[in-house]
Order: sequence, then structure tokens, then C-alpha cells
Amino acid sequence: MSYTEAEVSAAVAAMHKYRSGLDYEIGAALAVVGLSAERAGKEIAVRDDMIRAAHRVGASLRQIAEASGLGRKTVTAIVEADPLRA
Repeated sequence: MSYTEAEVSAAVAAMHKYRSGLDYEIGAALAVVGLSAERAGKEIAVRDDMIRAAHRVGASLRQIAEASGLGRKTVTAIVEADPLRA
């Protein structure tokens, strides 16, 4: 895998943000947790956008729930939060 200079700089900045002078092992672990949380947040946003797109083009809530591994209530909440429906 290769990374751009911007990606490396962003990772270094995030590590400094999460480590904040703590013991080396704790700081390193918190840096990984923080970076993982940021990445997970981005992935969830993409997933939610795709759930709404699938629903807009005709997929049922049941189909989306099965494909995503989420419950129908969760899928319904995501679909109802569609900013494009406003």
C-alpha cells in the first residue's frame, strides 16, 4: 500500500491529537482507537447513504436490513433521516 504525503500528514496530526502526552503505550493505543473511530464514522456515513439510495430505487426495508446486517428499525431510521427527502 502507498500513501500520499497528505494522508501521512493527517495521520501524524491525528496521532498527536489522540496521544496528548500520555504514557507511550496508552497514547499509541488511543491514537489507533481515535483513528479507527474516525474511519468507522466515514464508513457508516457511506453505508447510510447507500441504504438511502437503495431504498429510493425500490429496495424494500427487509432487503436492505438483510444485506446490511442491521435491524429493520435501524434501517427505517436511516431511511427516514434522508436529507434529500426534505
